[in-house]
Amino acid sequence: MEKADGKKTGHQIINYSASILKRLDIYIIQKYLGTFFFSMLLITMVAIVIDFPERIDHFINESVTFKEILFDYYLNFIPWINAILWPLFALIAVIFFTSRLAKDTEFVAMLSSGISYYRLLLPYLAGALVIASLHWTGNNYIVPKSTRIKAEFENKYIYKANQKVDSDNVQFMLDPQSIAFLRYYRYRDTSAIDFRIETYDGQKMVKYLSAQRIKFKKEPNIWTIEDYYIRTISGKREMLKVKRGESLDTMLNLVPKDFVRYKNQREMMTSSEMRELIKYERQKGISTANNLVVELQRRNADSVTILILTIIGFAIASRKSREGTGLNLALGAGIGAIFVVTSRFAIAFSNSLAIDPVIGAWIPNLFFGLLSVLLLFKAQQ
Repeated sequence: MEKADGKKTGHQIINYSASILKRLDIYIIQKYLGTFFFSMLLITMVAIVIDFPERIDHFINESVTFKEILFDYYLNFIPWINAILWPLFALIAVIFFTSRLAKDTEFVAMLSSGISYYRLLLPYLAGALVIASLHWTGNNYIVPKSTRIKAEFENKYIYKANQKVDSDNVQFMLDPQSIAFLRYYRYRDTSAIDFRIETYDGQKMVKYLSAQRIKFKKEPNIWTIEDYYIRTISGKREMLKVKRGESLDTMLNLVPKDFVRYKNQREMMTSSEMRELIKYERQKGISTANNLVVELQRRNADSVTILILTIIGFAIASRKSREGTGLNLALGAGIGAIFVVTSRFAIAFSNSLAIDPVIGAWIPNLFFGLLSVLLLFKAQQ
């Protein structure tokens, strides 16, 4: 209701201001998401155009069918490349459309109307949260499934050396009390020579099995042990059972796939599968468990990166500049490049056990999070 003199009441003014802010929020979110997905489409097409000439020799030499190239490789290449680049897409999108808003003095009008500078950041964070949520879900559960198909194609036709077999001087934890050692494993017939199992009760060895040869017999984990002897220790008493020339079928917490590794194995697993494998490999004392933890933490950290880079892009581009959008995009590209390099260094150190895997995966976000706060504070001034 208006007063007799035609002036609006305080309640009407508040409702009117809230309505403007709501429309403004929707406007900014639409701009953000529209620019983001357009950038994603454009750069994805460029990535495919760049990738195809590098792969064409393999496609021809390996006699790959068109269906395999299109559906097994490139259809799954798209989610893989997007999972990597979405944080950078977010930064580019924010800088691009925000620079346009600043150039057209739309930000000046918003601030002049009494809207707080930090209040303008809220729709950006809302848009970033939508993108980050999609990225987290895809990165942990959807993209790995499509990447598995792509990786299997690559391992078969392009990167045949990706498969590695642990064959010399291999050690496994069969359970918390038992350690298995073997001198050489032969992948082609799933056999091993100079095999032994040491079983401990606390710090004391209570059983020792040594075999000249073992061979995998059948699923799930039945092995044939040949030419073996078993030494049992109980206090000061020892018992030795020698079975030269004889064999024994036994169940071991060991299967042939435990010896096989792929360089891109981490990319092929959902986060749930990865957590199960981490638990399994830690029980066996396999060193690759640390690399899996790094990958698991990286997937979570990358989604938070989208929020941080959104703030950085907003702080850089929200002020009108004489140099225009070009300089802002250059600054954004520079910051994005520094982030990628920092992230790769941190992950490399984590994989080499130089730093804790959790810390290594989150250090870039911590550093750039502090940078985003500093840039935002300076931009507000």
